[in-house]
Amino acid sequence: MGSRKAIRAEKIKAEKKQKAIAIMRDCPTSPRKMRLVADIIRGVEINKALGILRYSKKEASLRMEKLLKSAIANWEAKNEGERLEDVKLCVKEVMVDGGRMLKRIQAAPQGRAHRIRKRSNHVTIVVDKMVTAENAENK
Repeated sequence: MGSRKAIRAEKIKAEKKQKAIAIMRDCPTSPRKMRLVADIIRGVEINKALGILRYSKKEASLRMEKLLKSAIANWEAKNEGERLEDVKLCVKEVMVDGGRMLKRIQAAPQGRAHRIRKRSNHVTIVVDKMVTAENAENK
């Protein structure tokens, strides 16, 4: 019975080795704007995702591109024996959460003041091997 646990543990360890994570905290962009960019690249192959981000007009895409490159570098560091060209990687998950909010005051007419909320976000990208029909049959 102990060997079953060891085999299962090895399988989980092998699956974790294929995943690479990159996290960006307190990015000074509103979460809503970042989610628009995140939705575009979710589930896309990494080279295509990098192309989409490079030529997107949105400012948030520059930060997301840098984070995706970091996730790819993390995958390369984890899997030293494998070449990036031989493996098809995709953006498995992209999570955008609200971050710290800076509260500022702007002058308003008649001596009043309006509150300005400068939002930020936390972004997490998970890069993993692309699941193809061949890979699904082998499992």
